[in-house]
Amino acid sequence: MSATNTPPAYTLEGRTAVVTGAGAGLGRAEALALARLGADVVVNDVGPSADDVVAEIKALGTGAVAVTGDVGDWSMGDRLVQAAVESFGRLDIVVNNAGVLRDKMLFNLSESDWDDVIRIHLKGHAGVSRAAAVHWRAASKSSGAPVYGRVVNTSSEAFLFGSPGQPNYSAAKAGITALTLATAQGLARYGVRANAICPRARTAMTAESFGAGVESPGGLDIMAPERVATLVGHLASPASDEINGQVFVVYGDMVALLAPPTVEQKFTAADGTFGPEELDAQLTPYFSGREPHRNYAAYSVAGLDTTGTQQTP
Repeated sequence: MSATNTPPAYTLEGRTAVVTGAGAGLGRAEALALARLGADVVVNDVGPSADDVVAEIKALGTGAVAVTGDVGDWSMGDRLVQAAVESFGRLDIVVNNAGVLRDKMLFNLSESDWDDVIRIHLKGHAGVSRAAAVHWRAASKSSGAPVYGRVVNTSSEAFLFGSPGQPNYSAAKAGITALTLATAQGLARYGVRANAICPRARTAMTAESFGAGVESPGGLDIMAPERVATLVGHLASPASDEINGQVFVVYGDMVALLAPPTVEQKFTAADGTFGPEELDAQLTPYFSGREPHRNYAAYSVAGLDTTGTQQTP
């Protein structure tokens, strides 16, 4: 397929992508965006909707194959890599998107609420990324040169805010962010680039989360998943070769690059070892009268929202 109006640095012709949770919503939009750039796509989801997306991709002129199953099963990563190699001869891109919600306050959280979210989000990301890493490392060692590898992981602003009704989801997304950094650093030598996105998009899973929002030029919903998918296409493309280990917030009309945490204040013991009295003397006055939201949660990121669809935390 020759992608129309696609800059050379964006084209994914001859590339193969795996997209998890791609049967609907954001994953579907991402799979279609990659296909429009010329990629063949392995479409993963737990049900028959994966076949529907495969049909849509084939109608665009690229190849696609469905692999149904749960990414929380560690072996699914190997199945997806195998499907990419056997169907299209290669694996170049992994977009980890699959997830579920089990929203509860911490005091109402059951063990299954915790396990389901951690297993599908965090373990699912890890299992697929591990299988891809094994493949890419072997390919690089075999050829004696770096490979083309792109990993796009799906984190969330929930890890930035510490969403009170989503302790499981927030923890999983924090873990995914750390996994992304480890992937970026551990696989860079083999030619792999790994980045994370914190998206907002109007899908079946988030239908009750957003209002109508501001009117958008061109008629595209301000919270359309296709807006997020455009960034995923960029991060999957050759144009992203110098983007690695980064975290982006993306929705509406903007993409925001997050800065790493900084040290606000350093407390040092006078004689090299803190005792209770000295620690109290330094910490207690420093935090006296501090605003409740002035903590590690990045509430300032909520100020990016100009969509009019949601109240800030």
